Amino acid sequence: MSEAATEPTPALVVRGLKKTFVEAGRELTILDGVELTVQQGERLAIIGASGSGKTTLLQLLGGLDEPTAGEVWVAGQCMTALGNTERGLLRNRALGFVYQFHHLLPEFTALENVAMPLLVRGVASAQAAEEAEDLLVRVGLGERLTHRPAQLSGGERQRTAVARALVTKPRVVLADEPTGNLDRPTGARVFELMLELNTMLGTSLVVVTHDPELATRMDSIQELTDGRLTPHA
Repeated sequence: MSEAATEPTPALVVRGLKKTFVEAGRELTILDGVELTVQQGERLAIIGASGSGKTTLLQLLGGLDEPTAGEVWVAGQCMTALGNTERGLLRNRALGFVYQFHHLLPEFTALENVAMPLLVRGVASAQAAEEAEDLLVRVGLGERLTHRPAQLSGGERQRTAVARALVTKPRVVLADEPTGNLDRPTGARVFELMLELNTMLGTSLVVVTHDPELATRMDSIQELTDGRLTPHA
């Protein structure tokens, strides 16, 4: 068997990714040929000025929007070639998401929120609850399992959101300003938790951030400028 055949499949590959919008009769190019490879377990920060297209890029990486051109490969599958149903299945199997705002379902407890991705996958409710509880204990919320989001602090809500993103043991976690809505000490603790879980689970981590201190904790930094990613010096 050749050496190339034994190399692990990258967690995420982006080829020639373009995204354009039409506004007031004018075509606006947001992304213009983005190229990116993220290996399994790698930590990548994406930085750039406001309005540079960072959130748009993250939505395309997660299959939440469709590119004008180009390909996104997740865990060896071309997401951009899939239909909506197949894309949703791949997203549930291989991706986790953490946003600036937690997006927890207010009527459900912390345990129920974290178990939800497993239930969507078809995992039995008892097993889903057990795995959700295990991860909530790991993130320090073992005493808050039955609390709803309104009963949790901002940091606790974001830790719950991190647990929800990781409960399926995804190949890649995509995080959009995951600490941007928290005070600095709480944000630092949440980010430290994300790094610990990245190491523990071997999940790749792609983080969009404005925080240079956070970015320097990653393995590499890419800057989005004029619609393209370039290594940040």
